[in-house]
Amino acid sequence: MLASRLLSILMLLQARGQMSAKALAAEFEVSERTIHRDIDQLSAAGVPVYAERGRGGGFRLLDGYRTRLTGLTEPEAEALFLAGLPGPAAQLGLADLLSTARLKLMAALPAHVQPKAERIAARFHLDPAGWFRGEDPLASLKPVAQAVWSEHYLRLNYRPAGEAEAYPRKLGPLGLVLKGGVWYLVAQSGKAVRTYRVANISEAEITGEAFVRPVSFDLPDYWRHASSAYETGLYRGRAEVRVSPAGVALLDRLGPQVAEAAALTATDPDVGGWVRCVVPIESVRSGVRELMRLGEEIEIVGPKALREAMTEALAAMLRRHTGEPARPTAGVEIAAEAS
Repeated sequence: MLASRLLSILMLLQARGQMSAKALAAEFEVSERTIHRDIDQLSAAGVPVYAERGRGGGFRLLDGYRTRLTGLTEPEAEALFLAGLPGPAAQLGLADLLSTARLKLMAALPAHVQPKAERIAARFHLDPAGWFRGEDPLASLKPVAQAVWSEHYLRLNYRPAGEAEAYPRKLGPLGLVLKGGVWYLVAQSGKAVRTYRVANISEAEITGEAFVRPVSFDLPDYWRHASSAYETGLYRGRAEVRVSPAGVALLDRLGPQVAEAAALTATDPDVGGWVRCVVPIESVRSGVRELMRLGEEIEIVGPKALREAMTEALAAMLRRHTGEPARPTAGVEIAAEAS
């Protein structure tokens, strides 16, 4: 454990230039006293590491000192080859670079490690996209990625979800996130930080104006909180339903939050095995569309507006399939969207 931590400290100092004892202690979840002892051991081993005193100081390596990537274990090499994502790399225009880097890594590995690394690459394939989905059109991904990397403002047109018209934006790019096969741009708009689906971006161009990325901004932390807030805020309503035993097994199709809410509120089964529960919905319109996915295994008890909308939607579908004349009601629109 100690040897591994010493090597990791050395690699961190080489990669980041300078780190304080407090930052290193937080990184390895040890005390600052332990870090100071580790630094002493590195110095005793001949590593030219020294401390800069005062405010903003820390430990750093002597300028020009580099250690070679040696001692890579078999599991570490396997993990590196498993981590490659050829699909997203190709979307970003990095497929050739990734291929070259893998070849260089393979050539640098010890002979006894190479066969296992090759075996990992041949036996595991990572496909981040969801089922039954085509790839998003990503004409703007490359300039967006270049702006993120070069830290320059972007000018683009953005079409919000559900709207036909795109609107001009000037954004300070903070990062790109690949979520379920969909690329998102996290960017600063004015003083606010917002998320934009890259497929809805058009005519993106990098400006000559440099963007100063906030030092305190943490992309993984932002995404974790933003995605959680999005999922929580998506559901503004509640539906009381009766669900059959088969329907209960299908609830996870509506998402983990729906299945969890149903499990927490479910009553004891009646004589037919049906249970009552309360599930979250976005709105009456989307509630009809989503709950229809359970077919005859669900009955809406309330609220009244949702039950009536479902009744109208089902009646419209019945008329459509039996050849009866359709009636122009709000429910017909719902049914048309759901079908």
